[in-house]
Amino acid sequence: MADIAKVVGATLPDKPVAWNKRDLLTYAVGVGAKNDEFPFIYELDPNFAALPTYPVVLALKGADQDVNLFSERLKGRPVEGMPNLDPNRVVHATQSVEIIKPLPLVSGEGWTWKSRYTGVVENKSGLILTAENLLVDPKGEVYAKLYSSSFNLGAKATGEKFSKFIAGPPQGKPIPKDRAPDYVVTDQTTPEQALVFRLSGDYNPLHIDPRIGKAAGFGGVILHGLSTFGFAGRAVLKTVGGGDPASVRYFGVRFTAPVKPGDALETSIWEVGKGPNGSTEVAFETKNLTTGKVVLGSGLAYVVKKQGAKL
Repeated sequence: MADIAKVVGATLPDKPVAWNKRDLLTYAVGVGAKNDEFPFIYELDPNFAALPTYPVVLALKGADQDVNLFSERLKGRPVEGMPNLDPNRVVHATQSVEIIKPLPLVSGEGWTWKSRYTGVVENKSGLILTAENLLVDPKGEVYAKLYSSSFNLGAKATGEKFSKFIAGPPQGKPIPKDRAPDYVVTDQTTPEQALVFRLSGDYNPLHIDPRIGKAAGFGGVILHGLSTFGFAGRAVLKTVGGGDPASVRYFGVRFTAPVKPGDALETSIWEVGKGPNGSTEVAFETKNLTTGKVVLGSGLAYVVKKQGAKL
């Protein structure tokens, strides 16, 4: 029987990562940036910057400038205590990114992606694994800390309930039920949204080949969860952050339902108090207006608010 407790604290081999200005532009369009969002779509804009959510794509992109084979990207060395997991029965459960230092527009060589497992939960439905990822420059400076959790449907280790954590993302306040949101942002994905987002490094065939989407029970192609994540990030940045790329210090969500390319999204945003280091704590959720379902829940952001931020 797998000793699942040994997984917690296990490190994975460091991975080289790299990006350039074209990668930042490609990512911005992949998460729905519009033709007036010049700091993210125009490299000659005086305020040109990476969207704060950009680091989430580096885990699969690595240091490559060409396409990669998704199935190869998922392979890693064996981790002691880890039971066999079916890569076809894994769903992205949560994702967060904390921006510690603003990203340079071009990485250059020598940046690394450092990963360790910081949590594991077993329940009757399967295993939830939480990983901490650090984006580190050649001098060892940490620029971003990310947590992501994956739900491995049907996986078993002990066969009983089990939970162990040594680190994880902050937990935010629930969405206020007694008042309307402070901001509501409606946005439209395009039928080609996944075609663009995959160019940032996630070439999972699920997001382009309808046959695979149908076999997986989605009825066809679905949009990358991290594209929807980026749409919501833009909504919070534009409203609470007043469009300032440096305003968003932390952004995290739980993925709750799929989106199909072409669906309309609505992000509802509440300011709920003070966050760390002079920021405002923000609670949010994103609804798929096409299906009526909440697709991003438990949204938490820390935003350094510009005076007079308005829609």
